[in-house]
Amino acid sequence: MTEKQNYDVIIIGAGPSGIFCAYELMEKKPNLRILMIEKGRSIEKRNCPKRKTKVCVGCNPCSITTGFAGAGAFSDGKLSLSPDVGGNLPEILGYEYTEELLREADKIYLKFGADKKIYGIDDAAAIERLRTKAIQANLKLIECPIRHLGTEEGYKIYTKLQHHLEEKGVEIRFLTMVEELLTEKGRVIGVRTDHGDSFYAPEIVAGVGREGSEWFSNTCRKLGIETENGTVDVGVRVEVRDEIMKELNEKLYEAKLVYYTPTFDDKVRVFCTNPSGEVATEYYDDHLAVVNGHAYKSSDLKTNNTNFALLVSKNFTKPFRSPIEYGKHIAQLGNMLSGGKILLQRYGDFKRGRRTTEERLLRNNIVPTLKDAVPGDLSLVFPHRIMVAIDEMLRALDKVTPGIASDETLLYGVEVKFYSNKVLVDDRFQTSLPGLRAIGDGASVTRGLMQASANGIAVARAVMQILDK
Repeated sequence: MTEKQNYDVIIIGAGPSGIFCAYELMEKKPNLRILMIEKGRSIEKRNCPKRKTKVCVGCNPCSITTGFAGAGAFSDGKLSLSPDVGGNLPEILGYEYTEELLREADKIYLKFGADKKIYGIDDAAAIERLRTKAIQANLKLIECPIRHLGTEEGYKIYTKLQHHLEEKGVEIRFLTMVEELLTEKGRVIGVRTDHGDSFYAPEIVAGVGREGSEWFSNTCRKLGIETENGTVDVGVRVEVRDEIMKELNEKLYEAKLVYYTPTFDDKVRVFCTNPSGEVATEYYDDHLAVVNGHAYKSSDLKTNNTNFALLVSKNFTKPFRSPIEYGKHIAQLGNMLSGGKILLQRYGDFKRGRRTTEERLLRNNIVPTLKDAVPGDLSLVFPHRIMVAIDEMLRALDKVTPGIASDETLLYGVEVKFYSNKVLVDDRFQTSLPGLRAIGDGASVTRGLMQASANGIAVARAVMQILDK
């Protein structure tokens, strides 16, 4: 073992949680030796050909889901500034400390070029009117100020952050996968990569994101790290004309609405709204295609449509132990029917139990923004219970913003969030394996950019306290 292989902190994953952990460590302790290991590419090399050609060429690893800044690099870049949205930090750290961490993370985003405008706070009367409509429809409106980076501006901000960390001396190894955690006497002491290298540090931070959640789940199982079944979020991405969502988009930018369905009492939520945006495909391991969406700040790149996710939350009890595999299985059914692409169905066909055809799509006022989506039948993919939940949620939303339950509304499937391996951590994000801390979406601690970023700051402070002893 050479001196070069020893570090003070090793961070697995260069998503927002890992980035902000490294940032905070270097700001407060610039002499620390920090290694970040990322399975994807540096941000300058994260180029997706499909953005120009509209056809996926099967890059491995996928530049949309992996690389510096993780899936956040090409996301819509919405920063939720309320502790009530985006994860479990308030439960772990308390509400007030979470608020403080969110403010700190927000300052860093502003420092690196984030737009100063905050959405969702300007028109109290309009928000009250929307809240009233939501209550009448048995929906809960969660008010959350939003700072919108935009897909192209978010990419620029994370580029500056990568360069900043490199200039500060953080060593980042791209296109490198951690194959296993190295342990000794019941404690993690380092990592071994797919290149055959071993690196050692007294503090290992796993910030693997959703892309790495399956690997981390298997690692926890292998090493006996305590976990519990997390929530499985699976559903569709809805696309409508901007005119239908006009009031919600203008007054809130991203409406956070939650519904408990009358038939099964399942929780369904509106997630990741993209005004004038476009629907996109993300590819995970084994070339699994799942649907997502984003929006640009530039007026030249805006569309006429708004898209958002409807996610049905399911919690399972023993003996079920495979929430990630369950979500992937549903997505694989969609891939099977569409030839590895995304299925698309009109809501009118969805509720009538029939397959959407190219001919019926051509009748629509709404032109799909995901050009290679395949018309089909989502009832052949989703369990009946999820189908009912999606239908009942759309009918409820129609009472708040009429037109969402139109026959021509587009439903893309499958959208699934892989953060369901819930690792048990304490308030310093220490797992049951000493020396290993788990943060971010891959550990089911957070569910979005802002809480993931705040989580990175929190764990950096905890690590520094240990290193100072």
